[in-house]
This record gives sequence, C-alpha cells and structure tokens, in this order.
Amino acid sequence: MRSLCALLVFTAALLGSTAALAEKRIFIIANNPDAYGVDRCLSTGATCGAAAAAAYCESRQFTKAASYRKVERDEITGAVPTGGTVCRGGACDEFVAIECSR
Repeated sequence: MRSLCALLVFTAALLGSTAALAEKRIFIIANNPDAYGVDRCLSTGATCGAAAAAAYCESRQFTKAASYRKVERDEITGAVPTGGTVCRGGACDEFVAIECSR
C-alpha cells in the first residue's frame, strides 16, 4: 500500500514538473516589406510563413512556432515605439508577432 501511495505521489510530481517546463513566449519583430518575401508570408498568416516562424523560434531555443500574425501598433506595449507612423521611402514599419513554445 505504501509503495502504491509513493508511486502516485511520484507520478503527480512528475506530471506537475513537466507542465511547468511548458513555456510560451511572443516575439514582436519588424516586418520589412522590402526583404525576401518571407515577411509578407508571416504578416498575412499564409502557410509559407510557417517555416520562417519555426526557424525564428528554433533560433531562440524554442521547439516550435505556435502561431504568427501581423500586429497593429496599438496592440503593442513596451519597448516598441507606438507614437506616429514610421515611414521611409514610401514603406511604413509593420510588426509581426510570433508565438514560440517549448
């Protein structure tokens, strides 16, 4: 009976620790429309952006990209400047959110 109880406690602790290891993080990156076209795939949510999002997450030591999408300036809080529109050469800055998970 003791060994069964100990086994149940061990199993519960093991399951609880694996849930704690699951981590998600959202990265906000600049979407540069003059680049290679990968940015357009990310910002539109097209399937061609999946590989780019996955590679971005893997470069940050995450296992996969859970999602990716274009974000509006008013959705962003923190370090990304939100005042006014930043435009250079007719192209305005846009941003993409990539959600990575471990």
